[in-house]
Parts: sequence; C-alpha cells; structure tokens
Amino acid sequence: MHYKVFGRKTGLRVSELALGAGNFGTGWGHGAERDEAKRIFDGYLEAGGNFIDTANGYQAGQSEAMLSEFIAAERDRLVIATKFTMGTTPAAGISHTGNSRKNMVRAVEESLKRLNTDHIDLFWAHVSDGVTPMEEILRGFDDLVRAGKIHYAGLSNFPAWRIARADVLAEVRGFAPIVAIQTEYSLAERTAERELLPMAEALGLAATLWSPLGGGFLTGKYRTNDENNRAAKLGMLIHSEKSAHETALLDTLLALAAELETTPTHVAIAWLREKAKRSTTALIPILGSRTREQLDATLGALAVQMSAEQLSRLDGVSDVAKGVPHEMIAGSVARYTGAQTLDLPIIPAA
Repeated sequence: MHYKVFGRKTGLRVSELALGAGNFGTGWGHGAERDEAKRIFDGYLEAGGNFIDTANGYQAGQSEAMLSEFIAAERDRLVIATKFTMGTTPAAGISHTGNSRKNMVRAVEESLKRLNTDHIDLFWAHVSDGVTPMEEILRGFDDLVRAGKIHYAGLSNFPAWRIARADVLAEVRGFAPIVAIQTEYSLAERTAERELLPMAEALGLAATLWSPLGGGFLTGKYRTNDENNRAAKLGMLIHSEKSAHETALLDTLLALAAELETTPTHVAIAWLREKAKRSTTALIPILGSRTREQLDATLGALAVQMSAEQLSRLDGVSDVAKGVPHEMIAGSVARYTGAQTLDLPIIPAA
C-alpha cells in the first residue's frame, strides 16, 4: 500500500486506503462480532494500512470500544479518526447531538475514554446541523487542539460553502485549520465533483471518501429488488438500480471486470485510486468491510491496472451533470476569457 501526505495543510502521513470501523460491533443489529472485527483490523494492518476511521455513534459506541483493544499495542503508528454530532445511541437527547461546543466537548471526552487514548488524531464534525455558527465549531476545535486532545479537525458531510467559509475564518482568526473533508464518493455517487472536490483541491484539503462501493451496489450482487435484498433492509446508504443510468453503469462495470479477469469491486476501487492519482490533494477511500473476506476481496484492487480507454468508459457511463454555473463556465464563456489559449494551473484557483 502507498502513503499520502494528508492534504496541503498538514504533514500527516496516511495510507492510501482508510479502514472504516462502522461495522465493528452489533449495536445496530448487524455488523461484525469482536473476533471478526479483529480479523479485519489485522488484515488491514498486514496490508500496510495505518488510517482508521470511526465515530462515537458507530454501533452505539461499540466500534470505539472494540478499537481501544485493537489499537493498544499499535497506537503510535496509527492515525485514529472519530466523529461527533449524531449522538452515541438513537435515544441520545437534544444536548447529546448537534455541532455545539457543549456537545463537542462532551463527545470528545467520551470518545477518549472509549478509545482508551489521550488524544484523537483527527476529529470530525460528523454532519452539519444547520444551526451552530461556524465560529463556534472552529473555536471548539481550536481549544481541543491547544489542549492536546485532538491533533487535527475536519468537516464531514458539510456543504461546500460552509467549509470554504470555515477555511477563511480559521486563517484570519488564527484558529487551528480545517484540514480535511469527508463525503460520499464513488462511481455510483459523483455529485461531489460539482463543488466539494474542486473546493478541497483548491484549498488543499484532504478528502476521505465514504461508501466507495455504493453500499455494495457496485459489487453487482444486489441487482434484484425483492424484500430480502440488502438494499431494501439497510435503506439510505445503499444505492440501487433505479434507472437506466444505474443499469448502464453496472453493465459497464461487469463487462470491464470480465475484460480484466477481476471483480466489479476491484474495478470500482481501482477507478477511485486513479482519481486520487490525478488529484493535487489527498483523496482517501474508506473501506467499510463487515468480514475479513470482504476486506481481502477489496484490497485486491491494489493490483488492478486499467487502460486510459477503460477509465474513459467508466468516466462516461457514471458522469453526472455539473449544473449551473459549471457547465456555462466550461462551455461558451471560455471563448470570452481567453481560456482556450491559456495554460491552466495544476491547482485550481480558490
């Protein structure tokens, strides 16, 4: 496995694939028991991985508690990321959810105890609550960095305009910077290309990418829509074959897998790795395996090489409309700005 510097705002070194620990535990009624979770963890480290992503609410706190045991002997060589916002259990009250400073401070103390560590390497606000001012979030992160309880801060599932404002506020007020974003991104979900990923590249933010297989959709195993289908059971995090676009994507993915004598899983992850190679900042897919076999099957993508023509086929069949104003900027406006004869910079202008 290769390693990357985690964006242009840090010197942190992380593996090119992160391990998501959302399946560590059974607090949601599904997931991996302790022994299976340990097999997944060991397999990831054996492959050279060092970046673990969890959250206080994953499996109602079981994920962090399991990781505390797994990471004990390896703590200094690992990068541990966790999150707050959603609460640890579905019964969490109003004061145990949201982005407020009160909830942030309470959550970080609880995560430190569950993880049995004295610091968190990367602490995420899990999702924008839409009401907490960005100044409050940034000041809370800054205080935690200065206290040594976290090393870096990031924003997960926030709109691009809020992240961009946070970047400026942190700079002008001398707060600890926001160093990364987390967003869903895969062949099945490319709308982050409209705002989030160009913003991250321009501002030097790393991006960790959740659900790289569309919740299993891109494995090609869940094409039926019967009531026992995994997509029907798990709901919002699972993509499904609901239109001609998804059908064409899966057909192309399966055809390319056959050409390459590999699996659709390998092709989907290999496509993300190629996107990461072409980016000027770090793009890190998060693998959310539920079994060791799933992890091993996913890691096989590290050996897959695709031609430019094969990548182009995947790009074309999975493309999404960029919308306003991006299509206008890329189209007729270029004629009036001299862009057709201008050598564009590698890093886009912010």
